[in-house]
Amino acid sequence: MGNLHYPRVMKLDPRLRLRHIACFLEIAQSGSVVAAADALAVTQPAVSKTLRELEEILGQRLFDRAGRRLRLNAAGMLFQQAAGAALAELTRAQNAVRRVRLDTVRIAAGVLPTAATDLMPRAAIAFREAHPNCVLRVSTGPNWLLLSQLREGSLDLVVGRMAEADRMAGLSFRQLYQEEVVAVVRPGHPLLAGGGDPRRLQDFPLILPPRGAVIAATVRSWLVSIGLPAEAAAWESVSLAFGRGVVQGSDAVWFISRGVVAEELRRGALVALRLHAPMQAGPLGVSRRAGAPPSAEVDALVATLERVARELAPAG
Repeated sequence: MGNLHYPRVMKLDPRLRLRHIACFLEIAQSGSVVAAADALAVTQPAVSKTLRELEEILGQRLFDRAGRRLRLNAAGMLFQQAAGAALAELTRAQNAVRRVRLDTVRIAAGVLPTAATDLMPRAAIAFREAHPNCVLRVSTGPNWLLLSQLREGSLDLVVGRMAEADRMAGLSFRQLYQEEVVAVVRPGHPLLAGGGDPRRLQDFPLILPPRGAVIAATVRSWLVSIGLPAEAAAWESVSLAFGRGVVQGSDAVWFISRGVVAEELRRGALVALRLHAPMQAGPLGVSRRAGAPPSAEVDALVATLERVARELAPAG
């Protein structure tokens, strides 16, 4: 019988340490050496040195510079997906050994503010009724941050906008609905009478989404289309607590995703202006890691989100 030849298995480089992975993932999330150093409670030179060591070990640059930010390149996104998932699995293994109740399943979901005030709470309640032994941890944040956390494995899914095609490497997307942007005011606002001429917006203070928010470009393009300057904001915010407080206490007009203020619109606490041309910010849905281990609970949560989104559609 001839000799059997097995393929050579590549071993982990002995120079690679968990500190390299942790440092890289922190930079990938924040896009900044300064922010990563603050989060890790180490000096900026230490972070830069650790990143250089990692890139030397891998033989690849992992980031491109975009102004003051560090942006993952193709190699960086590939490493983030694989290394982040591996670290997440190691963390789950550690927690599984330490956990007292082994029957408890945990799901980590990242949610954009537009889905966090209406869609996600309803889905979470329905999901809890069907899966009482599953703990759902929900966190909010900007889309780019949530997708970064998803790619590295610290989130199981993200309810948000689909990123640009080159930023969806290693991720899948399932659409739930088209996100609409509305201009909301207090009941009795002067703009609710007189035909709703959009040019009258220039007579009132505006709350606009800050640059970097998902809907920022959509709102500013719409303002320019009706002859108003793109930088017409008196305030910038997508916070429900802040925006609602300012609008209810003044004649301000707030441009915001409908989902953020859906309950206020239903109760009549806020009123959406009639706009001559609607603003669609694009599809909102569920992003997941391609090739992630199958999970019946995560699949069930996605199915619940789809059902609740269909139920809410007539109200939108």
